[in-house]
Amino acid sequence: MRTGREAHRYATELLTKHGIAATPQRLVIVEELAREDNDATAAQLYDRLRRKGVNIGQATVYRTLALMHEKGAVDTLTHHAGELCYRLCNEGHHHHLMCTGCHRVVELDDCDLDSWVRESAIRHGFVPTSHELEIVGVCADCRSLT
Repeated sequence: MRTGREAHRYATELLTKHGIAATPQRLVIVEELAREDNDATAAQLYDRLRRKGVNIGQATVYRTLALMHEKGAVDTLTHHAGELCYRLCNEGHHHHLMCTGCHRVVELDDCDLDSWVRESAIRHGFVPTSHELEIVGVCADCRSLT
């Protein structure tokens, strides 16, 4: 989680690196997402920004996050039914563990799936170009509550 100047610097560098103009609205959206330990939906980010007194349109939040995903600056996850979740992740190939209880997200940097993906794709007449994996379950903290 990043705060203050660190979040602003991170947001500016991230947008610039991915060829996205660092407008004031985009910066505030990325800064808010950078404060998130796990992930957040566009609606959650919009609500947080409005509660903080930021004058920003809901469509701006949705368009900014969509553009960031298109440019590879943010990952999308699907564990909230009907709405994408956005997460600022480490660079490089990785996968995610996601808790259905508390929505905690853990990045998995190691991937031993390449040969399985390649073989499975070829068996079905595909040429694999990439793969993503979301493992959904319940974390230890949430299991201990039941």
